[in-house]
Amino acid sequence: MELLKLAALDAEDLAVISAHLQDAILKASDLAYLGAQHRFVLVARRFDWSAADDAPPRRRLTGMHFDRVLRVRSRGITPGTDADAPLELLAITFEPTEAPSGTATLVFAGGAAIQLDLECIEAQLKDLGPVWEVEGRPDHEAVAAGRAAIAGNAPKGNA
Repeated sequence: MELLKLAALDAEDLAVISAHLQDAILKASDLAYLGAQHRFVLVARRFDWSAADDAPPRRRLTGMHFDRVLRVRSRGITPGTDADAPLELLAITFEPTEAPSGTATLVFAGGAAIQLDLECIEAQLKDLGPVWEVEGRPDHEAVAAGRAAIAGNAPKGNA
């Protein structure tokens, strides 16, 4: 299988990268802001959604970075603590401000998020190595039902 390599220069490109990173697993220690270079980097274990439906589920190690980062804010992720706690990336969104600037938000399960204030969108994703098989595919309906049950909002009989 060929290694994936993508670049994003606008919101549509970033949405493609977001789709490939949906359900990626990483840790807080896999995230870094390199202030002197205005770069935010991450390494994740992305689920390979491009594999055929009958292929065994698999993940691969992937690196991503944003350039032209002006500021980084986080919610639910404290640098230096819980460095090995798993994070599940759900999506990367972009909210424009004064063109071409805007805020990219990395949205994680459990309500955690990282916001990147960008001068403009300049991001790259690159697979770093081979795939490995995993047990099962991400199940968004089961996750949503589990969260609803925890919050006390599950329909009767589904908790």
